[in-house]
Amino acid sequence: MNPLLALVDAIERFDRLDGVASSVSKAVGWAVQPQLVRNLLSGTPIGHPLHPIMTDLPIGAWSMSTVLDTIGGKASEPAADLLVAVGIATAIPTAASGLNDWSDTTGKARRVGTVHAVANSTALCLFTSSAVARATGSRSVGKALGLAGFGILMFGGFLGGHLSYSNAVNINKTAGRIGPKEWTPVLAESELADGEHRKVDAGRVTVLVHRTGSSILALDSVCSHMGGPLEEGKIDGGCVVCPWHGSTFRLADGGIVRGPASNPQPSYEARVNDGQIEVRRRRPAS
Repeated sequence: MNPLLALVDAIERFDRLDGVASSVSKAVGWAVQPQLVRNLLSGTPIGHPLHPIMTDLPIGAWSMSTVLDTIGGKASEPAADLLVAVGIATAIPTAASGLNDWSDTTGKARRVGTVHAVANSTALCLFTSSAVARATGSRSVGKALGLAGFGILMFGGFLGGHLSYSNAVNINKTAGRIGPKEWTPVLAESELADGEHRKVDAGRVTVLVHRTGSSILALDSVCSHMGGPLEEGKIDGGCVVCPWHGSTFRLADGGIVRGPASNPQPSYEARVNDGQIEVRRRRPAS
């Protein structure tokens, strides 16, 4: 087996991390409870997880500072120092968005995420020490610390890629779920009372249908954030709240009211025809 993959496999099986990780996760969950904080760190306003975007900033700055330290010469020293400082400044919000995402993970993904966070925090400490050394005239020490930080940063980045591409953490769980484009019967009207909601089959997907008076609303039943079962969630104020992590979607159009979801929920048109509730994919506004 590839040595790096073997190491990741060992991390995934190292359940001694679970106790500390659980305690830290609860603390992070408490810190991101306010809706504004949760939405901002999740990337809800931009419709895309925030953390992957933020990682480009410290990684890019520290990568270029390492290049300048290695081959840039004396003339490039001020630029290298500036890039180290930029990386430090941008690493803080990057870490905050990452902790927000990590707090929703469990099992293997949580263990890998824990080591990922420790590696990146170590890189931050090394680059901070590098900045101090540079500022006090110990440039050779600063360069050595920066090089060590860059090596650990690359390992942390490898683990981050594993979380996204192997564990599918924070990947839109509705991306491949395409419901019928034509009206499709899913449930007898008599089987859905006022105020009730239910999961129904609609072609190749499952849909949550909810009735309010004569109005029937329908969304994909799988939460876009982590795949939670929305049919087990609470209906409140015209929204459905995912029972797993609290992502809140408007039933009328699938729009996000509260993260951690960053992708809106696929929405369906619904009607009653000959005693049957029918749904179809919502057509884009022309």
